[in-house]
Amino acid sequence: MLGASSVAAGDALDPQALKGSNAVRAAQQQLKQEGQIYAVVAIEAQRLYLMQDGRLLKAYPVSTSAFGPGEQEGSNQTPLGLHQIKQKIGEGEPQGMIFKARKPTGRMANIIAEPRDVPEDDVTTRIMWLDGMEPGVNQGGKVDSYKRYIYIHGTPEEGLVGRPASHGCVRMLNADVVDVFNKLPEGTLVYITP
Repeated sequence: MLGASSVAAGDALDPQALKGSNAVRAAQQQLKQEGQIYAVVAIEAQRLYLMQDGRLLKAYPVSTSAFGPGEQEGSNQTPLGLHQIKQKIGEGEPQGMIFKARKPTGRMANIIAEPRDVPEDDVTTRIMWLDGMEPGVNQGGKVDSYKRYIYIHGTPEEGLVGRPASHGCVRMLNADVVDVFNKLPEGTLVYITP
């Protein structure tokens, strides 16, 4: 169990995250999951909030799409709305391991601490593959988050975390993605807000 002491100074919950928290709690009631930890990704704040029963447990900087929010296939945008972690990939792999097609390559990423974009869009360390739960919004047809391969994952471009820079996924610092991966089981609800 995480304590309130896990919340760092300056990581107050933003209003969008609170709206997302309410949506997740309503979904948890329907799914009989009350009391479970969940995540809210707030695009405007570029933060992932771990929450339980509407309380903030911990906040992490993230990097969502450089192209803004959106659900359309091929848009490279970060989808909004209610998701769940459908599959977790990479347990036990070292920090910085590069994945291709969700498989470890055996190659380690060169972690870039300065805010610099590189041509490769490597997925590193851990993958939490998101599945949309809202038909027509982020599930089915040309708006399906799972078929779009929307992940929460580590990145070699750590210097860009905290600002929009991804191609649709939610990027995290490699140490942070390990921490979140270890705390959230498959089936955990994730709400992405504007």
